[in-house]
Amino acid sequence: MKISTKGRYALRVMIELASSDSEKYISAKTISQHQNISEKYLEQIISSLNRAGIVKSTRGAMGGYKLVKSPVEYTVGMVLRSVEGSLAPVSCLEDEKNKCPRSNDCISLYVWEKIYEAVNDVVDTITIQDLLDHKNNTPDNNDNYVI
Repeated sequence: MKISTKGRYALRVMIELASSDSEKYISAKTISQHQNISEKYLEQIISSLNRAGIVKSTRGAMGGYKLVKSPVEYTVGMVLRSVEGSLAPVSCLEDEKNKCPRSNDCISLYVWEKIYEAVNDVVDTITIQDLLDHKNNTPDNNDNYVI
């Protein structure tokens, strides 16, 4: 399993939004500049986050994006799945029920299940707030912190 640029950028967007005043909308241009993400690519990412109900948007002079909920209510897994889809290391684990005709005889399935379980255990227990707290507790904390 490899997290794409889209997944990594989605986390950066979420941290950017979580770092700002929760009542204000942040423009795509501001996010783009702060996170060094092209506006066109950013719009694709935010579109996925918006469809997943993670961010909301408004148009107009004071328009932009903000989180729907508090940063503590979003896990890294929620964000990654909204832009990446399944985090399963192999396709046979993507569905709730393994549809692979070899699943009963597959010796390596145990390995793939353990990897998938470990990934989910990590990404589903770390929240966006945890990432903010980690950033704020880092000795070299500065505005140039990179994810």
